[in-house]
Formats: sequence, C-alpha cells, structure tokens
Amino acid sequence: MQEGKNMKKTYKIEVDCANCALKMEEATKKVDGVQDAAVNFMTQKMKVEFAEEADEKAVMKAVLKACKKVESDCEIFLD
Repeated sequence: MQEGKNMKKTYKIEVDCANCALKMEEATKKVDGVQDAAVNFMTQKMKVEFAEEADEKAVMKAVLKACKKVESDCEIFLD
C-alpha cells in the first residue's frame, strides 16, 4: 500500500544569519499547506514539503509573507 505522495521542493533563499533562518523555518511550518520545512543557513536553501492537495504557488506566497513578518529583509526565490 502506497501512502499519498507529498511534493517536496527546494528554494534558494537569502537570509543574513542562522537565527533568522530558524525564524523563517518556524514561520514556514505554521503556514497552511506546509507539511514540513527546513531552512539551511549555510547553503541558503529552504526545503518545503507540501501537504497533499496543496497549491504550491499559493502556499509559497503565504510562506514568503510569513517569513517577511519575522525577517523583513529575507528573500525566497520562487522561480
């Protein structure tokens, strides 16, 4: 039996410090449609696992908005 496939995607980010990256990760995990997230400050990448049936573009807009609230000068490159 196969479980539902959740889409995972990696995004390039720009963040100034490891603590800020942690804030971004925590904010991302709270967004509806996100099953899990991990931000790596050293590689400047964010991995996002989307919940089943989630609209990736809409979720990532919400993620960017949430991250800007906790770290106003962060950036997530969505394309």
